Amino acid sequence: MPDKEFNLLRPHLEAVDLPTHRILHEAGERIQFAYFLNDGLASLVVLTRDGRSVEIAIVGREGVVGTPLAAGLHRGPYRAIMQIPGSGLRIKAALLEDYLPDAPELRLVLNRYILIQGLQVAQIAACNRLHEIEQRLARWLLMCQDRMDSAVLPVTHDFLAQMLGTGRPSVSLASGLLQRSGMIENQRGTVKILNRKKLEDSACECYRAMLQFSGGDSAHFSAHEPLRRS
Repeated sequence: MPDKEFNLLRPHLEAVDLPTHRILHEAGERIQFAYFLNDGLASLVVLTRDGRSVEIAIVGREGVVGTPLAAGLHRGPYRAIMQIPGSGLRIKAALLEDYLPDAPELRLVLNRYILIQGLQVAQIAACNRLHEIEQRLARWLLMCQDRMDSAVLPVTHDFLAQMLGTGRPSVSLASGLLQRSGMIENQRGTVKILNRKKLEDSACECYRAMLQFSGGDSAHFSAHEPLRRS
């Protein structure tokens, strides 16, 4: 973002800690803030009336939570919730909307991210319908590591089951297969990636498809510079 545009937003950016399970905005409710994550991981989750949920997208330091605001919408059809704790900067929704007309580069980047996020949602929907749980688990772990830049991911099997829209026994069986193949190590409350290359080979084509339309390779995420308070 050019300095001129960033300086417009700078006085209104608030540094916040984002603990696990912090809801950033609720499905159907008015969005109060846009969040630019510096670290951690947020999930966009669809909830059903019977209490079930499934993850449709994830957001790390490469993106922003609150994308409907960039399109002039004030509500979203999903819950945005922190799944891995982190920190970031937030700005009031009304202020972001007021400043976007004077920030064409930021508006362009946000519009591009909205498109990429929509493609991610569509790809994950196809993945959840068409691919086996081992492939989907490998894909999710890779996507998570891209945004966390760490081989140790603080996730449980219960959490993974919720995100993948399946049962815990299925996740435990799939993670056991990946562990026996030397790709990951299941530890208490964490999953450690041991062999990323083998994990990429084990994942379905959805992971590579999402990399292609988001920047070409996983370096796109590690090279991203998040907004930071100066």
